[in-house]
Amino acid sequence: MNNRFLRISILLMGLTAAAITASSALAKPGNTENGEKIYAKRCVICHGAEGDGQGAATELLNPPPRDFTAALYKIKTTGFDDIVPNDEDIMRMIHDGMPGTAMPGWADILQEQEIWDLVAYLKTFAGLEEEIPTEQLDYGQQVETSAESIAKGKKLFHESDRCSECHGEDGKGDATKRLKGDAGERTWPRNLTKPWTFRGSNDPKDIFARISVGIAGTEMPSFADPESKKKLSIEDRWHVANYAASLMKTDKVVRAENTVVKADKIEGEVPDSPDDERWQQSEPTSFFLVPQIIAKQRFFTPSNDTITVRAMYSNTDIAFLLEWDDRSQSLLGSKEAETIADEPMSEDAVAIQLPVSIPEGVEKPYFGMGDASHPVNIWYWKSGTTDKPESIALTNSKGFKDIEQRNTEAAGIVSKSQYRNGTWKVVMKRPLGTREVAKDIQFTKGKFIPIAFAAWDGSNSEKGSKHTMTTWYWLLLKPAASSKPLIWALIVMLLIIAAQFWWQKSARPA
Repeated sequence: MNNRFLRISILLMGLTAAAITASSALAKPGNTENGEKIYAKRCVICHGAEGDGQGAATELLNPPPRDFTAALYKIKTTGFDDIVPNDEDIMRMIHDGMPGTAMPGWADILQEQEIWDLVAYLKTFAGLEEEIPTEQLDYGQQVETSAESIAKGKKLFHESDRCSECHGEDGKGDATKRLKGDAGERTWPRNLTKPWTFRGSNDPKDIFARISVGIAGTEMPSFADPESKKKLSIEDRWHVANYAASLMKTDKVVRAENTVVKADKIEGEVPDSPDDERWQQSEPTSFFLVPQIIAKQRFFTPSNDTITVRAMYSNTDIAFLLEWDDRSQSLLGSKEAETIADEPMSEDAVAIQLPVSIPEGVEKPYFGMGDASHPVNIWYWKSGTTDKPESIALTNSKGFKDIEQRNTEAAGIVSKSQYRNGTWKVVMKRPLGTREVAKDIQFTKGKFIPIAFAAWDGSNSEKGSKHTMTTWYWLLLKPAASSKPLIWALIVMLLIIAAQFWWQKSARPA
């Protein structure tokens, strides 16, 4: 009896200790006074001294900084109608940052306790320092990803335009209506094919949370709201989460090691249409697009963030396929396009920049439209309007103010485009060599040629110097595959076999 009592006592003591430990780990108390000091040093420039999102950098950021006084948090795992987040939610936003915004992750700069101190201070802006969440998100039983679950999620996604109304047919965010945040700012729906931009992460569990709770301050609603006509059950939300995760395009992820556009040599004519199936055999390379902040007018609020490039060449010509996701086709003269666009709307556009002469050493032209000693060719495509078709122009530039307009037809540059479900595809084609050797790049196989890109989203009022761009990367016209290495390999193999045969024969006893 005594032994039994002893075992029960030890068990109760262990459970109590575990409960205390769990409670302490859950609480993660922060020091508000220290959090205020960290905020003043790290956060005030964007979020403002009063925490209302009106810092010095606010006008340069899209989306704008979070207004902490409104208690609207984009990552939340409490109930959909509970304004109080878990401390861990705020901690995560500070620790990891917010993809697709100017909010960085602070894990490399702040200690864990400093982040908890900051959490404690941020809650004071909305008077939440003493508040405790009353409801937690019910994850139910997670539905594992499968072909069946993805198929069900796809059906629910498109049913009555439940999700496709904003996220588009293919999930690229090509909305059919203009969206605004609670502060009146322009917002763009998430492009679900770009996994690095997801709020929280692209894990189905995080996607489930966003579907269930919604994203405060935006038009992303809660699909757990019982009063919503588009309400989804827990199981259905898992199906939609699995479908959304399946839309991710991993072949277009930007990889730091991929700095070269590799052009394959082909027989016959190069493709001149985006629909040509041969493009699928060409290796894609993706690059980040960043805002142009070098020349006036500087640009800080982009909507396009990546571009994917393929290239092929023949004995006579070279062709590029430029592909980038654009949530709207900026067709001037179209009332439908104008209802989605910011004013003033311009044409969508894209450009390729190349040096006039291939550098022999490491020195390249200045990547912002060249310089006096190193001019560049710029192939500039525009999408057209309801009254005029797409066009392509050729300019030579020695800097932002020294620009020469060239005859595109004489240089042999042609283009063809396609816009479909939130994606532009543009083919640009030109002969490898031109008559004006002193003014045009002469493409040479086997050499690393500097190449850069720029893009304009007309619905985001991008025009002229207001655009996104890349730095210099490289173009390589890969030499055609030769049969000589194979022949030499066969000769070496035969010599080795002959040597082995001779050695075996000579090693036999007489």
